[in-house]
Amino acid sequence: MVASSPDPAPAPGLVARLRAAGCVFAEDEAALLLGEGLGPDDLEARVARRVAGEPLEQVLGWAAFRGRRVRVLPGVFVPRRRTEAMAAVALELLAGRADPVVVDLCCGTGALAVVLGGSIPGAEVHAADLDPVAVACARLNLPARAVHEGDLFDALPPRLRGQVDLVACNAPYVPTGRIALMPPEARDHERRIALDGGADGLDVHRRVAAAAPAWLAPGGVLLLESSEEQADASAAACAGAGMDVEVVTSPGTGSTVVVARTPDAAAGWTTGRS
Repeated sequence: MVASSPDPAPAPGLVARLRAAGCVFAEDEAALLLGEGLGPDDLEARVARRVAGEPLEQVLGWAAFRGRRVRVLPGVFVPRRRTEAMAAVALELLAGRADPVVVDLCCGTGALAVVLGGSIPGAEVHAADLDPVAVACARLNLPARAVHEGDLFDALPPRLRGQVDLVACNAPYVPTGRIALMPPEARDHERRIALDGGADGLDVHRRVAAAAPAWLAPGGVLLLESSEEQADASAAACAGAGMDVEVVTSPGTGSTVVVARTPDAAAGWTTGRS
C-alpha cells in the first residue's frame, strides 16, 4: 500500500469492485483513489486500470516512501517498503558526514535519491538507470541534471570516479526462472529490466560489486538490497572485490542489505547493528 486512507470515505460500490478484483486493502485503495479529486470519467478510468491488475502506485501516479510522495510512471518499478530499510541504513552511515556524494544506482523512480538528498544537508546526489522510462520518471522526482541514463557506473559523470561516499543500489535480483512466479502486478506491469537478475539473480550484483571500489572515495560504502537466501553470495561478491562486508537484516520489513566498505572505512563507518 502507498499510504493510509485519506478522506473522503470510500463508496461501498467502489470498495466491492476492488475487493472482487482481489485487492486486499480495498477500502484503503478506494479512499486513495477518491482522494485524488478526479472527475467521474477519470476516476472510472483509473479504477478500471486497477481492477485490470495495474499496481495502485502506477494508477495513482505516486508512491509513499519514507514519508515522501514519489512520482511513479506506468511500467516503472514501484518503490517497495522493504527498501526503506536501506534508506535508513544509508542515513545512519551518512550522519555527520559533510557534503557527501551519494549515488542511487539502478534508481527506478529515484526514491532513494529523493530521501537521501532531502535528508542530508549539502549532499550531492546522483541517480542512474539503464531504462529510459525509469530515467524519465526519476527526472520528475529529482533535478534533471542529477539523473543519468546508462549502464551502472558508466552512466555517471567521470569526475565522480573515486569521489563517491555512498552508493545505494536496489539492482534487479530476481532469478530469471522465478519471474513467472512473481505477483502479476510486478511481472506484468514492471519492466523486466528492473526485475531480472539472471540465472541466480545476482548477475547485476556481481557487476556492481566489481566496479564499485573504483568509484568509491576512501571510506566509501556500497549498499546492496538482497534477499536472505542470496545475501551470502552478494556479500561474497563484495568481499571478492576487496571490501569489508556485513549483512544487515530487518525482520519486520523482510529487508536484507549488504553493507560493503572500502578497507580503510571500518573505523569511521558503522551501522551500529549486528
